Amino acid sequence: MNILIGNKLKILRKNKDMSQEEAADYLHISQSAYARMESGESCSWANHIFKICKIFDIAPEDLLKVEMKQKEITSPDSVIQMSDNVIEQYEERIKELKKIIKDLKANKKYQ
Repeated sequence: MNILIGNKLKILRKNKDMSQEEAADYLHISQSAYARMESGESCSWANHIFKICKIFDIAPEDLLKVEMKQKEITSPDSVIQMSDNVIEQYEERIKELKKIIKDLKANKKYQ
């Protein structure tokens, strides 16, 4: 989660043409502490979430949205659904290949 939030912070900061030092000054933390948040090494962004949202003019949900999508992707139901879709695709491909093999064998008999 920290890496996802960190990446989002980096994108938001760069979109505002801010340096890490400027963002850190606004949050009253050191530049190195802010850099650790962006790199995903620190979860202290949670302590500053409202100030962060104010800096970048976003709602807290917008900052956390990345994580929610990641959870949706890795939820058991999603994994099962994706697995079912992959199985269906492979089954269709197997049917196609069996037909091709059958056609090739039939053509070989006539040669």
